[in-house]
Amino acid sequence: MDQPVDPIPLDTIHPEVDRTQAAVEDPRFLAGELDVELHSAELKKELSLPNLVFTQVLAILGLSWIGTAGKLGSAHVFFWMVGIVFFYVPSAIVVIHLNNEMPLEGGLYQWAKLRFNDMTGFLVACNMWIYAVVFVSEMGLLVTNNLAYALGPSGAWLANSKLAIATANVVVTTLLVLIARRGLAIGKWVHGFAGFMILFLFGAMACFAIPHWFTGTVVQSPLAFSIPAFTLLNLNILGRMGFGALGGFDTVAVFAGECRGKDAAVTIRRSVWIATPLIAGAFMLGTACLLIFVKPEDIDLISPITQVLNRGMQSAGLAGSATSLAGSLIVCTLVGQALLSFNYSTRLPLVAGWDHLLPAWFTRLHPKYKTPGGSIVFIGAATLLLALLSSVGAGNQEAYQMLLNASGIAYGLAYLVMFAIPLVASGEKPSWILRVAAASGFLMTLLNVVLSIFPIIDVPNRFSFAIKISGVVIGLNLAGALFYWRAETRRKRLLG
Repeated sequence: MDQPVDPIPLDTIHPEVDRTQAAVEDPRFLAGELDVELHSAELKKELSLPNLVFTQVLAILGLSWIGTAGKLGSAHVFFWMVGIVFFYVPSAIVVIHLNNEMPLEGGLYQWAKLRFNDMTGFLVACNMWIYAVVFVSEMGLLVTNNLAYALGPSGAWLANSKLAIATANVVVTTLLVLIARRGLAIGKWVHGFAGFMILFLFGAMACFAIPHWFTGTVVQSPLAFSIPAFTLLNLNILGRMGFGALGGFDTVAVFAGECRGKDAAVTIRRSVWIATPLIAGAFMLGTACLLIFVKPEDIDLISPITQVLNRGMQSAGLAGSATSLAGSLIVCTLVGQALLSFNYSTRLPLVAGWDHLLPAWFTRLHPKYKTPGGSIVFIGAATLLLALLSSVGAGNQEAYQMLLNASGIAYGLAYLVMFAIPLVASGEKPSWILRVAAASGFLMTLLNVVLSIFPIIDVPNRFSFAIKISGVVIGLNLAGALFYWRAETRRKRLLG
């Protein structure tokens, strides 16, 4: 790594890049880009613009966030607007900028590695990997709970059955491994269907709620443009509605090497701008629809969409209930979200393997499907182990809950690095608009991270919780740093 690098002909890297801009780049940076592109050439180019749009929707538009926002009552619109203006749009601007410069498989891992250093990139990947694996490990529990909703009283026992949850974990993880092995040729359709189903569910809520809105027969005023008090509780919710609900634009960038067309950056940029109004509009309209039927204190934070559809059908005089249908559709979207996160997490060991930081078997591609088989098996095993330990193990629920909270903070740390790139990374020449966007996104993410470490609600001993959660996050990153140090030592011996 310390050997001088010969200049790379610019036309072999990005023919569409302006030479006057590219010429100021460090030759080492250009060589790093070329190396990733050469590896990415082996991957199948499956993702078109529509695929990326629905993937953006699936990655960001969570099903439960309207419940959190609904707890604010009519003032939710103000918080959504603050989150959109100060986090959502800034994150879109920063992601587009970084992807334009570095449209590389691995996304944020590559951005941090090339703009800061290899160790920063590796730790960013570790934090994103932890978040994705923990998220997927929850799917057995979530799928079981929603199946209990869908089956009605006869299936209520599923929600509390450890055997049912463990079985769901095995089935879901096996399904994810099998689909991931076939690659995005199948995965993109699952992502797309699940993304469409999320939009369909929000649209169905609007169909039932809007007539009540027009006639004034609402439980709670759905919108109010008043400014709420800036209490610690409201700041906590704002942080959740900002980074928590609206984060995820970096997801499709991980698959940059698998996008169709001559310029992946252009395709990803277009997908961001198309998905942005869809997601923002769905969140605000969905929260308003919830308040038309449900008082803030009665909101079901786990399944608010099911709650709205159920009451909407009852008010329309339709026979039966929406519970079974909504539960079934939500199971489909959960499987889609799990597959997206699973595919996302398998690409991180792949690109780290390209950099000789992980064993070579992480980088071996299936001869037909061109998928990273070793990475898929490893992520599948880690996910299933964590899921089974949390669902059937005794006495480990507190540890799993701590890991769950720590994984959200870990993802926040990765985003802090992303927003820091335009602000302090070498080689960057950002405009003032980009700097403002990056600073705004950084501060909003920092707000969420701090309030996650020092919670203000639902914790008996805040100081003890802060010490524990900080220890988990620091411990995970120290373990990642130690692993990197050992891998770097081996890499230097390997490369001479």
